[in-house]
Amino acid sequence: MISRLRGLLLEKSPPILVIDVQGVGYEVEAPMSTFYKLPDLNQSVSLFTHLLIREDAHHLVGFISDAERRMFRELIRVNGVGAKLALGILSAMELGTFASSIQQGNTAQLIKIPGVGKKTAERLVIEMRDRLTTFITDAPNHSATSSASSALVQGLISPVDDAISALIALGYKPQEATRWVQAVTSESTEKISSEILIKRALQAALKQ
Repeated sequence: MISRLRGLLLEKSPPILVIDVQGVGYEVEAPMSTFYKLPDLNQSVSLFTHLLIREDAHHLVGFISDAERRMFRELIRVNGVGAKLALGILSAMELGTFASSIQQGNTAQLIKIPGVGKKTAERLVIEMRDRLTTFITDAPNHSATSSASSALVQGLISPVDDAISALIALGYKPQEATRWVQAVTSESTEKISSEILIKRALQAALKQ
């Protein structure tokens, strides 16, 4: 089992990042809650990891905090919740907000997350309600402070296109992803990274 990775951040293209650990590049899938807190490219980064073993491949999932990894592991224990949906949930809601929604039985809030229907929301509440108390008070509340990658800064990749692609990977339909990203882009004239666009688009989607 690979529990942690520490190395240089070589690439970040949500939801995938690559970490160089002593010359070996590890491809890691991560929720947006982790992407928001990543350092600049070619800087040192340390991630908690979870190894998913499937018949056709092994996948590493990375998290900036152990609390995120613990929540991910709680989520994939729920019947019908796979790794992709678990990452989508972590990307859409902060840990404390999600835990509060579960304990309050707020299924109306949960079904706003892509891939979470009424039955899944009810199952999340039933199976997780008694397991998430510590997340309400202990989960950190981070803001989107990461800077754009060098490729974005150089204009090689459009932050808008990058944000739309990331939302599609998180489970949004292409039309929805485009609509939410364009909506938050039009609200600001400042140059912002794809990570911030994604965060704002996710927040707007949850408020609809």
